[in-house]
Amino acid sequence: MNQRRSNIEIISEMLRIGAEGAGKTEIMYSANMSYRQLQKYLKFMLSQGLIDQIEVGNPSITFIVTEKGHGLRRSIETVLEVLRFNLPEDK
Repeated sequence: MNQRRSNIEIISEMLRIGAEGAGKTEIMYSANMSYRQLQKYLKFMLSQGLIDQIEVGNPSITFIVTEKGHGLRRSIETVLEVLRFNLPEDK
């Protein structure tokens, strides 16, 4: 069964990938998303203070998760875990 990911699941995955710092290409491929999606989510996450953008060279940029982002990821994972174990399965 092919189930689409929610925005929350995508954000959680991106926060997991960027926990120690990651570039656009690594995030895009690891999270299995298009470049357009990546741009949209990075813009949102930067505006919310969930990630920081760090210049590590010219023109290399790394994205790293902020403390606020780590807290959100922990919260999302807790909610998803509770829902996975308590929701009845579709038949």
